Amino acid sequence: MKKNYEGYKKPTWCPGCGDFAILSVLKKTFAKLKIDPTQTVVVSGIGCSGKSYAFIYSNGINTLHGRVLPIATGIKLANPDLKVVVLSGDGDTLAIGGNHFIHTARRNVDITLIIMDNKIYGLTKGQFSPTSNQGFITVSSPYGSKEFPVDPVVLALTSGASFVARAFSGEVNSLTQIIEEGIKHKGFAVIDVLSPCVTFNKVNTYEWYRENIEFIPENRDLSNLKEAFTLAVYTNGKIPLGIFYKKERPTYHELMLDSKNPCREDLLCGRDRVVEIIEKLCE
Repeated sequence: MKKNYEGYKKPTWCPGCGDFAILSVLKKTFAKLKIDPTQTVVVSGIGCSGKSYAFIYSNGINTLHGRVLPIATGIKLANPDLKVVVLSGDGDTLAIGGNHFIHTARRNVDITLIIMDNKIYGLTKGQFSPTSNQGFITVSSPYGSKEFPVDPVVLALTSGASFVARAFSGEVNSLTQIIEEGIKHKGFAVIDVLSPCVTFNKVNTYEWYRENIEFIPENRDLSNLKEAFTLAVYTNGKIPLGIFYKKERPTYHELMLDSKNPCREDLLCGRDRVVEIIEKLCE
């Protein structure tokens, strides 16, 4: 049941924040898929998404700013049997953490990344973020941002992620379907979730999104990368939502721990050493 995945802390987000829907759907998905909390790690970074690990019942870690993906990669390599889910904001993922995003995608690390994308820095009181539109007026850009925004979907496709999707927290049915598919996917799953910030972003509101989103066709070949790019960049003036790309290929830990890899024994010894240290710390 969903209530069995309640964390030890209650969410501290502003009332109406889109992140509530993401958290609720994630708990419901964990319950539906019978995810074992003791074999799951939720990793979060800095920003409004930073305390997410405490809002859901599982193992969790709150990491340094921008370092959420390398830490999640290390967890997966240390214990490939763990289910690793990353909850991170657009600033944490695509600004200081942008380089890690690219390399995690090309390595196809078997983790699920949910980007809580509110197009603004909410925790630090409203500066523009990497996904803010050009001209966006904030406390740090009173004359409008001069920067072009990053498109997480296009960047993920370009970098080699094996599952790429976008959802909107105001459309719970499609959000639920996409997060479930992302959790089940073996490989690096990137889910960009448009999540309105009701306090600091007065432009990209729930109403604005409902007028500016468009669902892409579902009945198609999801492994067709060229078509995925076409759907991602040809927006017809709308923001495309749905699963753009899905294709299984060898994951990073499978390649690293392959019997033909000369580094395999060193990696296994390293894992054993980590377990030994943790056991001593728990004594």
